[in-house]
Amino acid sequence: MRRRARTTARPDRHGRHGRLDRSPVVRPPLPAIETRAEKFDLTVATAVEFLRSAWPELREVRFDIGWMPDAADDDGIPRWVVQSEQKRIVLFRLPIERLARLHRNDELHRRMMIESCVFRAAAEYLDRDPWDLGPDRFRF
Repeated sequence: MRRRARTTARPDRHGRHGRLDRSPVVRPPLPAIETRAEKFDLTVATAVEFLRSAWPELREVRFDIGWMPDAADDDGIPRWVVQSEQKRIVLFRLPIERLARLHRNDELHRRMMIESCVFRAAAEYLDRDPWDLGPDRFRF
């Protein structure tokens, strides 16, 4: 008796190397890429949260982040604008990040520089010294 070859192809369970059922990416999912803008937003948000918890006058103030100011003034390019009548502070990301003169250009010093701009803008809004805004933060 002769055996006949099948005319219909049977689906393979395995591919050429035995791994057809695997997905093209076998690695675990990678974390989302964090951009400079996202890091800036997070740093500003944590500093604002601290200031609002310490100063009730800042709880109603809106902190916004802008890219660039409309125009430079005689003092140069502003890093922030305080609008007391509208209870609003606008921090400009590009001047803060790009015009900083850091003695060490690493993540910690960039974050400290951004936080100092938030503190100085809030101090200007409250008409106080920036060091008065977080007295307990600087006591060791």
